Amino acid sequence: MALSVGIVGFPNVGKSTLFQTLTKKQVDCANYPFCTIDPNVGVVEVKDKRVSELVKIFNPKKTIYCTVQFTDIAGLVEGASRGEGLGNKFLANIREVDVIIYVLRAFKDSNVVNVLSEVNPKKEKELLNTELIFKDLETVDKRINSLEKEIRAQKKEAKKEMEVFLKAKDLLESGKILIDSNLDKEDIDLLKSYQLLTTKPRIYLLNGKKGEVDEFENCITLDILNEFEFSNFSPAERIDLGLSEESGIDQLIQKSYELLNLITFFTVGSDEVRAWEIKKDCLAPQAAGVIHTDFEKAFIKADVINYQEFIQIKDMAEARKKGLIRMEGKDYVVQDGDIMEIKSGI
Repeated sequence: MALSVGIVGFPNVGKSTLFQTLTKKQVDCANYPFCTIDPNVGVVEVKDKRVSELVKIFNPKKTIYCTVQFTDIAGLVEGASRGEGLGNKFLANIREVDVIIYVLRAFKDSNVVNVLSEVNPKKEKELLNTELIFKDLETVDKRINSLEKEIRAQKKEAKKEMEVFLKAKDLLESGKILIDSNLDKEDIDLLKSYQLLTTKPRIYLLNGKKGEVDEFENCITLDILNEFEFSNFSPAERIDLGLSEESGIDQLIQKSYELLNLITFFTVGSDEVRAWEIKKDCLAPQAAGVIHTDFEKAFIKADVINYQEFIQIKDMAEARKKGLIRMEGKDYVVQDGDIMEIKSGI
């Protein structure tokens, strides 16, 4: 299940350059609003040092990393929730992603058209939030009208659902983002099922130089153009140039993972070394189901050793001989870095 991340923001704030940096896929970055009309989609590997080390040990025929799908969505304008600009298309595309990255302009460059009257990333953030709130209010009002009819028809669960939607309406009308509110997980899960935009986790990315911009809570500052220029450099080359081994882009991907509570487990062998992404607290049969749906239904057990234990020995036969490989059943909660061999009835 590839994590899907949507890149949004006002025109000319650096969205398409960020997308190019992430995917190495050339997209039109012409210096005018709405040059990106249809969303560009790119799937990229999530480089993981643990996979690289496992490849050295097993020398497999095939190596497969976890992936992230990035979508560069057309630039937003005020009034998008009412259909202004490419509003309806923009908002429909956001519904399809798991995480939203707000790219906010924090650089000053008179050669790059600014659709706002000033460089003010905090204002951009609030305007983007407002458009999503307006669209969610529209969806919530429609659902409340439907629920009123269901309550009159005495449909089961309609009254309970109405309570959740009325709470959501109050929060949205007061300018609150639903995922940042005090709603419990059950309520958020219900609202997510209606694809409400403000139930999605978001990352606020300030496009500018660190130390030269006014940061605010829960934001990441990144010089996107600088990241683009060094995007093809290896970790060793970055270190030689006095840069950090891990790029800002790597940190951005890691932050996306954290927001969705994703972890990684591995399957290994001479044929293939592969990383799999699952939700934190996932049980062994569910992890098996990520590999193949039939494995979940016919799950028997899993032989497990964590990467940190294995890397000390670097040999499965030796690890088994020393009793380090555990046999886990259906109630086992998979841990980040687990190396697993699934046993099923298939």
